Amino acid sequence: MKIHDTLFGLFFLALGALVLFAVKGFPNIPGQPVGPALFPSLIATGLCISGFLLILKGLRQRTSSAWFAWEDWVHSPRHVLALFVLLGCVVFYIAFANALGFFATSFMMLVALFKALRVNWRRTLIVAVIATVLVHFAFYKLLRVPLPWGVLTPWAW
Repeated sequence: MKIHDTLFGLFFLALGALVLFAVKGFPNIPGQPVGPALFPSLIATGLCISGFLLILKGLRQRTSSAWFAWEDWVHSPRHVLALFVLLGCVVFYIAFANALGFFATSFMMLVALFKALRVNWRRTLIVAVIATVLVHFAFYKLLRVPLPWGVLTPWAW
């Protein structure tokens, strides 16, 4: 669905203002020049600026485009199936990541998504394995995000 830039601009502007209002209550860390509100404030400011620019762009094009319009992919069963597989993967991860672990759920999700997009099996399996390992390394080792191990808990490193 194509949504007019003015509506997206209003949404981003409101979201940015809401975040700016919410981070005002974040406490400062004693002895630190920046607090926990710095990065959310920067992102919120960027949202406000982007929203304002989208509103201006949308108002200039007000007569040339509809406020809502369906995109061509909505009429393609293949693309609609891929959308539902994507949404199903999100629900699958939420439901099974703790039990199966990140490696298993991520691999299964990538295989399902690639097959829905008609990627051949060889490329699907290679990319799914490499992407799963790289994402796990980036989040688990570099960013220290505690990803679930699930069935692989005995072999966790």
